Amino acid sequence: MAITLNDAAYPAQLKEIADPPPILFVRGNVHLLQSPQIAIVGSRNPTSDGKRIAHDFAGTLTQVGFTITSGLALGIDAASHQGALDANGFTIAVAGTGLDRIYPACHKQLATDIIATGAMVSEFPPGTTAKANHFPRRNRIISGLSQGLLVVEAAQQSGSLITARMALEQNREVFAIPGSIHNPLARGCNALIREGAKLVETTQHILEELGQYNQCVTEIQAIQSQSILDLEQQKLLNLILYSPTSVDNLVTQTGQSVEIIASMLLLLELQSYITSAPGGGYMRTTQK
Repeated sequence: MAITLNDAAYPAQLKEIADPPPILFVRGNVHLLQSPQIAIVGSRNPTSDGKRIAHDFAGTLTQVGFTITSGLALGIDAASHQGALDANGFTIAVAGTGLDRIYPACHKQLATDIIATGAMVSEFPPGTTAKANHFPRRNRIISGLSQGLLVVEAAQQSGSLITARMALEQNREVFAIPGSIHNPLARGCNALIREGAKLVETTQHILEELGQYNQCVTEIQAIQSQSILDLEQQKLLNLILYSPTSVDNLVTQTGQSVEIIASMLLLLELQSYITSAPGGGYMRTTQK
């Protein structure tokens, strides 16, 4: 379907930017465009740790009511979409082509999965193929739809930095994952932090920054902070040390599947019982 600036279904957030697209083409749940969104972007050639971070952050953020918005590109974009889907959350893909032309082609199944529960959106009419100048235009929609934008990994000349600067121009919050000074994919994020982006190590940092603007998030956080762990969650928490503990080790000790452990870890992290550690593990916090 197609919606115009005058339609009630046109997302209010996007109307606020300087150059909102006059027409949006949508496949999937058009009402999702009105939902509170966090955009996650980054390198098309990320490290395995970067992909895991994007996947985990997306999953956790969907659990508190955010829709994850990204650009269906290789790397961080795809990991973010998949993280939302794996957590049974919602995700929106903004395309730089017509919605009948999936780019990259290897993401046809991912696009199908997104449309099944979420939405794909584009300002380009059906039949439009991928062109280099389409993607900066797409990026302003990614940031424009969202309340905040998280950059996970980005080189110094990354297109993700263009998206981040568009977000700043649109008065959106910009968050960045810091990294080693020796990692080329951390230089873009580190530069954003020097320029004023919020340094993020856990999803809680994002929620704290956006909580004052989003009463829904505040209420959900309050409910979750009062919740009591069930027996299985408590058993898992008891196995997590104050030093990095690997997911593989937790799977071995509990006999549970990776999927079940990942789900419980998301809940524990959301409630600040644990925090993610470098290398893919988790560790206890001193707060609980």
